[in-house]
Amino acid sequence: MLLEALDGDETVVFTAATASVQVQVEPVGRWFEAYVKRRNRNASASFQELEEEEVSSEESEDEEFQLEEYPMLRTLDPKDWKNQDHYSVLGLPHLRYKATQKQIKAAHKAIVLKHHPDKRKAAGEQIVEGDNDYFTCITKAIETLSDPVKRRAFDSVDPTFDNAVPSKSEGKENFYEVFAPVFERNARWSSKKHVPKLGTIESSFEEVDNFYSFWYNFDSWREFSYLDEEEKEKAECRDERRWIEKQNRASRAQRKKEEMNRIRTLVDTAYSCDPRIKKFKEDEKARKESEKKAKAEAKKREQEERERARQAELEVARLAKEKEEEEAKQAAQQAKKEKEIQKKAIKKERQKLRTTCKNWNYFADNEADSVKMMEEVEKLCDRLELTSLQSLNEILASGSKEDSKTAVDKQVQEVNAQLQREREAEVQARQAARSADQASGGGGAGGKGWNEDDLQLLIKAVNLFPAGTNARWEVIANYMNLHSTSGMKRTAKDVINKAKNLQRLDPLQKDQINKKAFEKFKKEHTSVPPSIDNAVPSERFDASGSDGNAAPWTTEEQKLLEQALKTYPVSTPERWEKIAAAVPGRSKKDCMKRYKELVEMVKAKKAAQEQVAAKSKK
Repeated sequence: MLLEALDGDETVVFTAATASVQVQVEPVGRWFEAYVKRRNRNASASFQELEEEEVSSEESEDEEFQLEEYPMLRTLDPKDWKNQDHYSVLGLPHLRYKATQKQIKAAHKAIVLKHHPDKRKAAGEQIVEGDNDYFTCITKAIETLSDPVKRRAFDSVDPTFDNAVPSKSEGKENFYEVFAPVFERNARWSSKKHVPKLGTIESSFEEVDNFYSFWYNFDSWREFSYLDEEEKEKAECRDERRWIEKQNRASRAQRKKEEMNRIRTLVDTAYSCDPRIKKFKEDEKARKESEKKAKAEAKKREQEERERARQAELEVARLAKEKEEEEAKQAAQQAKKEKEIQKKAIKKERQKLRTTCKNWNYFADNEADSVKMMEEVEKLCDRLELTSLQSLNEILASGSKEDSKTAVDKQVQEVNAQLQREREAEVQARQAARSADQASGGGGAGGKGWNEDDLQLLIKAVNLFPAGTNARWEVIANYMNLHSTSGMKRTAKDVINKAKNLQRLDPLQKDQINKKAFEKFKKEHTSVPPSIDNAVPSERFDASGSDGNAAPWTTEEQKLLEQALKTYPVSTPERWEKIAAAVPGRSKKDCMKRYKELVEMVKAKKAAQEQVAAKSKK
């Protein structure tokens, strides 16, 4: 602040003042604490003012502070101090965990002034010596409540706290009146401040969801060290202290678990009884149903739209098809008409040609030449096109007999030459086909390298190894190499080519090959060498069965034989007589021969398959 100029003095400005500069200043220490308090309280006040305000508020609280003396104080047992209510001992049962340290100290001071042994002794009261006086309970109470750790341990097991959880029947009748005080009572254990309230029926979904999310993830500071049965300070050695600590930790963990189960049961019960949850679920269900219904309707509309589009496409396709069919029908009718017209024109021109040639007596002088020329004219009618016939008829109508004969002869020569060329081309095609057939493995029974025995063996192998056999053509080739008498080694490719050629044969040729094969089979199986005419019949065959039935076995007889073989096993007496009786028209010798043939066929088939399998493994 500038001083006022004296009389006669003159004020002179030496230099101009510098511009003000804004500087960022951060408070520290107690000034930072005052800044935080001002910001939280949304007030502008200095640190000293805040301290004075706090002191004045505490003084006002002290003025209102009143002690409630515990009537049973004098009867307390100092040895049972741990099970006593320390707040009641100090005269603070109405404040309990809400009491400040200043209030606790003031209460202790007032109690001590009244119940100190020296005071009572001066008043003539008899004092119990040592720690057996009830004043020890006051000392233990102030020791517990003045220490924050011990006080928290005692508050965790506050004997006046109600741990009860309402039942569902109670909650359904008066939900808010029953559960609101219970949650407010248990909120004191929360490690977090600003515990959400239960709310009302008007609470929004976010508020209700936030409330239950908080309580389902409830973080409780409540601990049960105050209830430890053993005190480690009393231990005589380190091992005993460790054992006591282990026992205490186990009991604390068990009680903590029971406490969290109690909180979870409380939240579950409230959630199940909350009418807002039921309302929210019904709203959510209605919303999902409406969405589902809207989705179904949209899907239905989409399907209907697709169906309409499909029907439209089908209708367009049908109309296009009908139009195309109509056009094709008209074109066919037009073509038919043109064909009819052309057919009539050709018929007319042919008739005209025949009539003209007949009028000229077919340009012949005798009957034989006339008949020959008549055949040639018919050939012209069959081979010539409409334009050729018209040209020829024009020449015949305008020319003389000689000119007409010359024109007819010329046309006949051209037609005959064309027919000759066609015949030669057909012969060449047949020869080329025959040459190709011979080059691919030979055609017919007389092909190079394939005799009648090989063809019969091939037909037998094809029937023996039907389609579906593993490596069929390799198996057939091995079978033929094992049983062929020609000594020719066949490959799978040779067998396939020959089988295809046999399939392309005429039915008469196939019948001839089958007939020759049957005649050979009959000859081999019915002829008896002269050297054994006088031989004695074997014990295996009866003399009466020597005249066997040489006819091929039918499918029905084969089935009967197989069934009889299964019915009569090897141990059956007179087995073959019974098998022959089961197959009508077949003797014992026929059945035994057929069985031997089947065994040989099975062995050959297995051998061929094993050989192919061995080659494939290599």
